Amino acid sequence: MNRFTFGMMVFVVGLAQALTLSSAAEAASPGTDGAQYLMLMEPPGAVGVITARKEARDQEDVVVVGRIGGKKVPWIRGLAAFLIVDCSLKPCNEKADEHCAEPWDYCCAPNLAQSMVLVKLVDDSGNIVRRDTRDLLPVKELDTVVVQGKARRDKAGNVSIVATKIHIRDNQQAIR
Repeated sequence: MNRFTFGMMVFVVGLAQALTLSSAAEAASPGTDGAQYLMLMEPPGAVGVITARKEARDQEDVVVVGRIGGKKVPWIRGLAAFLIVDCSLKPCNEKADEHCAEPWDYCCAPNLAQSMVLVKLVDDSGNIVRRDTRDLLPVKELDTVVVQGKARRDKAGNVSIVATKIHIRDNQQAIR
C-alpha cells in the first residue's frame, strides 16, 4: 500500500468519524435549533392570558405571559405548539390541600377555558414549526413563558397566539 492510498484511507475514516460525532451532538442537544426563537430578555408590556383573550384584536401584535399547562398533555405532538394558562390561576401543587399527579392540568382551577390560550410558534415564513416544542426549546410543564407574536381570533371568538419569539422566565420568578 503506498502512502497516498494510506493517507486517503485515514482521511476518509477521520471524516466519517467527524460527521458521526457531529450528528450525535446535534441529536443529543434537542434545543439547539430553537435558539432563534428564544429571547434572553423579557419584552416589556406583557399581559396575562385572560386579558389577551378579552382585549386582543385579530392580527394585533401582542406580548402574553402564562404558564405551560391547561391539560394533562398541553403539547401538540410534532409541532411547536402548546397551551398556556393565566398566571392568576394556581396549579394544584401550589395549593396546600391539593395533591395531584399532574398539577399542570389545572383540574381544580375555576374558569379554565377562559384562562388558557394555544401558542403556535412560527418560522420566518409564517409556517408553524414542525418539531415538538420540548425537542425545540428547554421548556416543561408549569414553566412561565412570555410569548411575542400576533393574536389570532376566529369568528367564534377563540384566540390563539402565533408566536415568533419566546422568553422563558426564571423558575423563581414564575412562583410569585
